[in-house]
Amino acid sequence: MARENKRRDREEDNEFVDRLVHINRVAKTVKGGRNMSFAALVVVGDEKGRVGFGKGKAREVPEAIRKATDEAKKTMIRVPLREGRTLHHDLKGRHGAGKIMMRAAPPGTGVIAGGPMRAVLECLGVQDVVAKSVGTSNPYNMVRATFDALKRAESPRMIASKRGKKVGDLVTRRNDGASAPEALDATG
Repeated sequence: MARENKRRDREEDNEFVDRLVHINRVAKTVKGGRNMSFAALVVVGDEKGRVGFGKGKAREVPEAIRKATDEAKKTMIRVPLREGRTLHHDLKGRHGAGKIMMRAAPPGTGVIAGGPMRAVLECLGVQDVVAKSVGTSNPYNMVRATFDALKRAESPRMIASKRGKKVGDLVTRRNDGASAPEALDATG
């Protein structure tokens, strides 16, 4: 039985990609001196539209990372992606003083994002996106602001079902990444 659980855990680990975003040494002052421990921030994703983050704290770095990874796997969210490579629409997120903006991008753009946001977007499986962080550069707030934005992401199918319409009524066909008004402006 224990062998099966270990095998299942190993298979599950292969399914997910994890990124260590930040590690911090913290000290607690007690009567006899200081107790040192480490806090870790980890992002975990399957690169197919699911991502989560977790924090862990322990006396040793590997134990803190393990705790953070376990928490990240428990708190995963699903984000709809267009063509499995970019976002459906522009997003804004906020947490504390951390504000972020993300825009869908045409194929070949790559992930243009900094630090903690890049880790979240790569674990999510986004290949083309332009993102900007305004305000704090605190990794905890940046990750939370990114998740705040990603939770607001909706696909045309989700919006159509809310409104009781068909997807075709909401979305016009895209021509090489350009929307219909831009195509008209180009022709004259």
